Amino acid sequence: MRAVDTNVLIRLLTRDDAKQAAAAEAFVAKGAWVSHLVVVEACWVLDSVFDRGPTQIAIAVEMLLSHENLTLQEPEVVEAALSLYRKRPSLGFSDCMVLEVARKAGHLPLGTFDRGLGKQEGASRV
Repeated sequence: MRAVDTNVLIRLLTRDDAKQAAAAEAFVAKGAWVSHLVVVEACWVLDSVFDRGPTQIAIAVEMLLSHENLTLQEPEVVEAALSLYRKRPSLGFSDCMVLEVARKAGHLPLGTFDRGLGKQEGASRV
């Protein structure tokens, strides 16, 4: 299966460039795989470049999870990160993903200096 990078996802989610959005749609129409890293980068771009808030970012991740032509890497991990992010948006989606990837891999506790993340089940403040 082919894969996509961050800018393809951003075009699908924001439709800020009609020509590139159409090209992105055409590319993923045959199916495409999306890595954890690309999901995290896309959330960062939505926040830092497009000034989207936690609710909009959560909706974007939900759209990616339910997209008929996209296959996300370990979607259950992304869903778990999304669930935590919805409860604790101040953590940021990337920290939620870091914790859930570590949980899936069986490498807990996750050591962190982050106060908020350190309070989450499976994390330990260093």
